[in-house]
Amino acid sequence: MLLFLAFLIGIIAGLRAMTAPAAVAWGASLGWFDVSSTPLAFMGYRWTPWVFTLFALVELITDQLPSTPSRKVPMQFSARVIMGGLSGGVIGASGGSLLAGLVAGVIGAVAGTFGGAAARGRMAAAFGSDRPAALIEDAVAIIAALLIVAAV
Repeated sequence: MLLFLAFLIGIIAGLRAMTAPAAVAWGASLGWFDVSSTPLAFMGYRWTPWVFTLFALVELITDQLPSTPSRKVPMQFSARVIMGGLSGGVIGASGGSLLAGLVAGVIGAVAGTFGGAAARGRMAAAFGSDRPAALIEDAVAIIAALLIVAAV
């Protein structure tokens, strides 16, 4: 089950790169799961969720800008894969499977990046505008991230 949750949090990183690590950092910091004796213990430190939350808020704002590049360009894609791996690794580490969680998170991030881009493109075409599609994607990413972290 943890590996499936790691895959799902990777999908969230594919939608919104910083939402996934913000969510898992809050889960670790609030003691919903324990990563204190793992190499990812820093995710449970007091300030870590605040830093990732700030980054997530900046990402939510910049995503609305017309100058924001596609999530599929190398820099954006790499960030999503790295954050998916980190977030999946945290979930996996909570059950003693850091490496498997990392791999599941990376796979989820790749799927989320391409699937999210396709879904948002279809929604934007249906709405005749990208903004409603972006806001729906934001809501899905935030709500799903909270549900995934709560399920760990």
